[in-house]
Amino acid sequence: MNKNLLFLIAFALVIITISELIGFQAIPLGPFTIGLLPLVFAIILTMFLGLKLFRKGIMKKIYSEKNIHFASTYLILIMLPLMARYGADVAPQIRDILQVGWVFVIQELGNLGTVFIGLPVAILLGLRREAIGATLGIGREGELAYISEKYTLESKEGRGVLSIYIIGTLFGAIFFSVFAPILLDLGIRIEALAMASGVGSGSMMSAASATLVARIPEMESTILAYASASQLLTSFLGTFTMVFLAAPIQAFMYKKLVRGDKK
Repeated sequence: MNKNLLFLIAFALVIITISELIGFQAIPLGPFTIGLLPLVFAIILTMFLGLKLFRKGIMKKIYSEKNIHFASTYLILIMLPLMARYGADVAPQIRDILQVGWVFVIQELGNLGTVFIGLPVAILLGLRREAIGATLGIGREGELAYISEKYTLESKEGRGVLSIYIIGTLFGAIFFSVFAPILLDLGIRIEALAMASGVGSGSMMSAASATLVARIPEMESTILAYASASQLLTSFLGTFTMVFLAAPIQAFMYKKLVRGDKK
């Protein structure tokens, strides 16, 4: 086994231990309470220690190019058991989920928000073809695959989706873990927030649902079941929504908003 890989594994265990020792932290902010999970602290610590200032000696070996490539390639293996667990969480609540099944389907239309809202904003900010890749969805694997097949990742559209993918990877879990409890304090029902947690990203869904569970532990089974069902449905229907609704609507809007643009 690569020696640098051993350093990476040991480093990950240390970060996990420190983050778990910090634990869940509730931070009052005016009328809101922001919940920070150990996951958030783990992300912040690894991002901070990954700065060029600290990448010296053993840290340089930990953050080597091979280790970064290994981590990104095999992340899915870590997520698969998590997805299996979420699938198991759905089963006990399947009757309740089926009773509101139409709501899960309708909420998929929310994926079009990145087009209807994000595209005009991106164009106002000065983006052009990059906006197509950046606003097709939340920039996860589905959007990445679609853009790379249609435009290639070297294109302007490819740079747009890659930018959102990287930003989502770095800050997505942090944003969702902070934003979900704020919406809860604003009076939105816990079932709606749990359902909204399933956005198509395992880490973002885990962050949002875990924060909600930390705030209302007595509804843990309901929160995890609704979030898991929404996540599974988004993974399935989200691709069709993107290809047959989001992409055509986006192309139409782009032509209207940016006249005379050349590829």
